[in-house]
Amino acid sequence: MKRPPLLPVVIGTGFGAGFWPWGPGTAGAVLATAIWLLLLGVMPLTALMGLTFALVVVFTALGTWATARLTPFWGDDPSRVVVDEMVGVWIPLLLATEWRSALASLVLFRFFDIVKPLGIRQLDRRQGAFWVMADDILAGIYSAIVLWLVMSAWPQFFI
Repeated sequence: MKRPPLLPVVIGTGFGAGFWPWGPGTAGAVLATAIWLLLLGVMPLTALMGLTFALVVVFTALGTWATARLTPFWGDDPSRVVVDEMVGVWIPLLLATEWRSALASLVLFRFFDIVKPLGIRQLDRRQGAFWVMADDILAGIYSAIVLWLVMSAWPQFFI
């Protein structure tokens, strides 16, 4: 059997996080959150917001490309492809200001990604590389809305 090309594997699996045997989607989201937290420690928050936005845009495109190249080898929406979870968790992280709001972003995103309410399940059922990304993007948007509501209600907790 022919092996999938290396670059789509690296991108699609979130630099290998998708090979984690116990919850690869969670592993991808945790890796993306950890990367964000490391960057928070070394750059100003406003610069990190811009970089996070760029990561969402660039990895949505790269993830769609990589997924399209991996599905002939691994099937539709393979569990090893976790770049979609990385993009999804970066969306609420656009609003995060410190570790508590970053942790809330991760928890909210995983909730919406696993439960799949409010149209997420319908997107998840569609076939094609873009739709692999789309359901997680919507889960990220819902997570960002809830995070914004929580941060607005209890701003003193997220300082």
